[in-house]
Amino acid sequence: MQHGAAKGEEEDPSRPLSSQGLMDITRVASCLSKLDIRVDDIIHSTKLRARQTAEVICKYLKPMKGISEKDGLLPLENPAIWKERLTGLSDNLFLVGHLPHLARLSSLLLCDDAEKNIIAFQMAGVVCLKRNESGIWSLQWMITPQTIVGETVGYCDSL
Repeated sequence: MQHGAAKGEEEDPSRPLSSQGLMDITRVASCLSKLDIRVDDIIHSTKLRARQTAEVICKYLKPMKGISEKDGLLPLENPAIWKERLTGLSDNLFLVGHLPHLARLSSLLLCDDAEKNIIAFQMAGVVCLKRNESGIWSLQWMITPQTIVGETVGYCDSL
């Protein structure tokens, strides 16, 4: 998941979520809770806006292991770090991070090339990737705030 929209650095150097960002994350989290998504652990980057996003998601999805902060998820970090970490894990993880890292990680998992830009992430958007028993990743679904607000508010109930 890409964090929600943040305040500008000139407004607040720590860049917390803006009111719009918080509203978007809450809508997406509510939608996810209706889909009976099972999450073992929510992991976020060291940036405040990612932690705030993870906290909102945690309230709705109630992961067994809660939330934790980990390195390797900052915007310009090498996506190979998390590709390697994911190799040995079987938990259902929910990563909260930033662009371009999330896009590069997704491309690396899906086609072994971080520069392909396979998925166009959006703020407060969540993408579900699944690894099969052979270790091959695939895209399962994607939800953005635009998917569930306005005229398509009932979309989440019909997924």
